Amino acid sequence: MARLTNPGNANKMAFGQYGSTHLDTTGQDLTCPSGLVFVAITMLEDVTFTQLEAVEATNRLGGSFGTDGLDADYDGQGDFVTTSTTFPKGLTIYGEWDTIDIASGKIIAYWGPSTSPQQTA
Repeated sequence: MARLTNPGNANKMAFGQYGSTHLDTTGQDLTCPSGLVFVAITMLEDVTFTQLEAVEATNRLGGSFGTDGLDADYDGQGDFVTTSTTFPKGLTIYGEWDTIDIASGKIIAYWGPSTSPQQTA
């Protein structure tokens, strides 16, 4: 997940105060504003993903599962997410993704700071 050195920033992220977006349109790549990544995705209906692109793990400090490339998961042992993978309504997943495209369903995607640490005041 995003690496935060200031507890206030961590609390902001945990409560969605960096922002969020709603997606209910298929075939539309959803990307983050500059300096942010998606840190949580809540399923409002049963959801399948066309694209769930994980942010590339750096220095083996983390990683998230996804739909393509090296994004299977952190240790490379898991399976890729496919359009036959259904995430049930009410589920929230956590990680770091920079692009989302749904094949079906509706989501709310929450932003958090990218992997660059937020400095304490």
